[in-house]
Amino acid sequence: MVDQESAAPGLLQVVATPIGNLDDLTPRAAAALRTADLVCAEDTRRTGRLLAHVQSDRPQWALHDHNERAQVPAVLARLVAGDTVALVSDAGTPGVSDPGHRLIAAAVAAGIRVEPLPGPSALLAALVASGLPMDRFTMEGFLPRKGSSRTLRLEVLAREERTMVVFVAPHRAAHDLDDMVAACGEDRPAMLARELTKVHEEHLHGTLAQVRARVDEVRGELTLVVAGRPDEPDERPTDDDLRARVAAVAATGAAPRAAVKQVADEVGMPTRELYDLVHRD
Repeated sequence: MVDQESAAPGLLQVVATPIGNLDDLTPRAAAALRTADLVCAEDTRRTGRLLAHVQSDRPQWALHDHNERAQVPAVLARLVAGDTVALVSDAGTPGVSDPGHRLIAAAVAAGIRVEPLPGPSALLAALVASGLPMDRFTMEGFLPRKGSSRTLRLEVLAREERTMVVFVAPHRAAHDLDDMVAACGEDRPAMLARELTKVHEEHLHGTLAQVRARVDEVRGELTLVVAGRPDEPDERPTDDDLRARVAAVAATGAAPRAAVKQVADEVGMPTRELYDLVHRD
């Protein structure tokens, strides 16, 4: 176990950045971007604009999906030497459907202190705006593009009982919604959030089918929130079925009251109610 007192001298700050509105950058995040020895960025050009916004001249290294594995040793060397490294992605929190997980995991394994600087989140922003249950939810990220992995994921989502948050690429929105409708049903409640925190932010509420009907006219960054599968009501056996089940148990030698209690427990109904039903003329 690694604690702060025994950690290596460096510090990895995982910095959440705006998903649209630059005013959402926290003062703590801005300070980190001004004082870090190094900023690891998904896109140095995009992060360069953010650094200019907070008047930071800190050097940047690119760390993205295609080079993260190769960059980790060099970044770790800086951290072990005592540097403070700020890790950012293009928007939101690094590692959440964005690069950064490998570096964070490697830093933890190496005994480097990791400091999360929370902030803007498309996941939470869409969830709280959806009006769907938030006590339990799952973040699904982007759906697999094709093949058996996509089919299996959709089958799992169709059975999921928690509220689901799915990131949707604008150019694949119609395809993703078509498949979500087919998997979860036309009437499943949903909300599609567009351009969260930006000037043209929009929330499309309705059923999956209603959201799908409007998706062709939607542009920009999209986040889909879908209600979990509703509880299926238990179907109680008919009165005749209940009497037959009690008779079958009694035929094995069980006492009449014991037979009633056994069947009542099996079907989840009060013993007195079943006893009255069995002995009703």
